[in-house]
Amino acid sequence: MKGAILEIRAFVQSVVVWCNGLYRRGNMAGRLQDKVTVVTGAGNGIGRATALRFAEEGSSVIVADIQIEKADETVQIIEDNGGNAKSISVDVTSGADNDAMAELAVSHFGGLDCLVTAAGISHANYVSGDIEPDIKNIIENRATYLERPGWEFVEADPDSFDKVLNVNLKGTLLGMQSCVAQMLESGTRGSIVTIASIAAKHPDAGPVAYTVSKAGVWMLTKKVARMLGPVGIRVNSIGPGFIKTHMTAVIDLMDESETVAFNEMIPLGRRGEPVDIANAALFLCSDEASYFTGEILHPDGGFFTE
Repeated sequence: MKGAILEIRAFVQSVVVWCNGLYRRGNMAGRLQDKVTVVTGAGNGIGRATALRFAEEGSSVIVADIQIEKADETVQIIEDNGGNAKSISVDVTSGADNDAMAELAVSHFGGLDCLVTAAGISHANYVSGDIEPDIKNIIENRATYLERPGWEFVEADPDSFDKVLNVNLKGTLLGMQSCVAQMLESGTRGSIVTIASIAAKHPDAGPVAYTVSKAGVWMLTKKVARMLGPVGIRVNSIGPGFIKTHMTAVIDLMDESETVAFNEMIPLGRRGEPVDIANAALFLCSDEASYFTGEILHPDGGFFTE
């Protein structure tokens, strides 16, 4: 039943994107017309929403995901709506895979203007597109850890820590290096958007490894923004709040009263949709954000209002 609900959610998302695309194509020129964008983790969730949204606005899209069948689904949606896209299987922890991804953008579409690094995990056994069993276990064991202060940290799995940092932080670094190399060779004044998290600044927003990895993504973004500013390549980040993806679907598995209470903690009264993050990425990659670099946007519904 839960799987069916997630499939329906994905279908509704694609229909909304299709309708929005029809309206925009009939009323204005695309904000990314004739651009080429690489999106990692584009087989589902925020990555897929970003690929669809960018295609609506005229960008050709390299749809990269470790699960090629998921990437192919995203490409099919884009092509069904008149867009241009090409899928590729990419393990973001592999330098060779990232190089192949960036090279495909140039060989297939003739250039590379934008990169959005949406690939990410929060636990070592996370499978893209599935509900995370570890998160459910953490919720169920929370009472135990509250009775044993400090042991949640002591019992954190080092192997899980390594894998999460490899995917989230090293994967972001490698993707940026491969795509920036192509931008430099062609003299492209491109734009890079990394996907961090509210956990980058608020340690209570995720597990240890996830929080540390996303803080690393944010600092990496700022450092690279300073390094690439002189060549006209802008680098910004997005720190999403709680978004309706498979990664947070466990919230819907709680008792209804708990789910309602969770949503009520968000000033806007709801969790975000993947397209909310895609819209932020679209802004940062567009000419409207031409004076933005080294910044992080937090579409979180006011969850961590400061």
